[in-house]
Amino acid sequence: MTEEFHRIRRLPPYVFAEVNKAKAAARNRGEDIIDLGMGNPDSPTPPHIVQKLIETVADPRSHRYSVSRGIPGLRRALAGYYERRFGVSLNPETEVIATLGSKEGLANLAAAITSPGDTILVPNPSYPIHQFGFIIAGAAVRSIPAYPDENMLRALERAVKHSVPKPTALIVNFPSNPTAYVADIDFYKDLVAFARREEIFILSDLAYSEIYFGDTPPPSVLAVPGAKDITVEFTSLSKTYSMAGWRMGFAAGNERLIQALTRIKSYLDYGAFTPIQVAAVAALSGPQDCVADIRALYKERRDVLLRGLTGAGWSVTPPEGSMFAWAEIPEPFREIGSVEFSKLLLKEAGVAVAPGLGFGEYGEGFVRIGLVENTHRLRQATRAIKTFFAKKRAQSAVKTRTGDS
Repeated sequence: MTEEFHRIRRLPPYVFAEVNKAKAAARNRGEDIIDLGMGNPDSPTPPHIVQKLIETVADPRSHRYSVSRGIPGLRRALAGYYERRFGVSLNPETEVIATLGSKEGLANLAAAITSPGDTILVPNPSYPIHQFGFIIAGAAVRSIPAYPDENMLRALERAVKHSVPKPTALIVNFPSNPTAYVADIDFYKDLVAFARREEIFILSDLAYSEIYFGDTPPPSVLAVPGAKDITVEFTSLSKTYSMAGWRMGFAAGNERLIQALTRIKSYLDYGAFTPIQVAAVAALSGPQDCVADIRALYKERRDVLLRGLTGAGWSVTPPEGSMFAWAEIPEPFREIGSVEFSKLLLKEAGVAVAPGLGFGEYGEGFVRIGLVENTHRLRQATRAIKTFFAKKRAQSAVKTRTGDS
């Protein structure tokens, strides 16, 4: 009875636990912690969406069981969004399903399509559910590079050649969490051609489709002709409309995969609370100026953060999308690793970030910084980091002068 359960044994210790424990202890001591570690939107949900929820929840009929795959109006609204935004036509009856956030959808699709011993190709670093959803389902995960370029495509070719059994699916996520990488349509064309040739499913996580900072909106892989033959894409209202706690997401694309997910979900849940689904229709079909406002907010925060970090002597590549900056650990701290650096930043500067190791072994050497505090707090955070770095440099200079090692 002391042996760990099989599926639990396949899950490593939670890398973020040490930092979270230190963060909780600091707050218990009354310390002011600026938490940039979790991708938890702090902005309010737009008022017209909240109002629709309030209107609907007042109707007692809406308190009954809902529809697991999403009410018809919601599936039509998601199909309408894809048509307007990406030029992609979807059948709301067979090619769209509502999920309890994209995370639940990914995990349940993994359970639906995975047999023990299957091989799945996953970028490293990546959002944890991308690999662990399949690991929990019994698959073996093979890492591929995270950046959308020729190196990733060549790695996919090698993976197919050298994996036994042959991979059944691959994951992509652009704009990416945690790296903030963005893919263009030409990359997706090459990816679809590869996947069709090798008969491998593409599972695309497009949760950050509306959080971008360049002139060109991130595309959907489903916009590539023929992509629906082998692709399902997951989206979410969490970041686009600041609705993270509402747990409203979608899967769209290949009819066979959507049917598999629909069947699994029919055994597991009755869908999101109906008023939330109705409010989600208002989000997708109502005025969209709020989306541009949220995007501009994150861009302003990104610029404030990067200016402050540059002033502190920490050079960070500007993210092109998502609500994160993927920051290489500064040279003086690189040898201690991302977990210890994150704990040190918390202790010395009162700033919480996510250690890169938590997103995979190739995330080591980086931390993820969330744009989840207002600009005043971000300036406060970068000033504290600057003070910490200056103190560290002064201590190093003293050691050098005195011959200390």
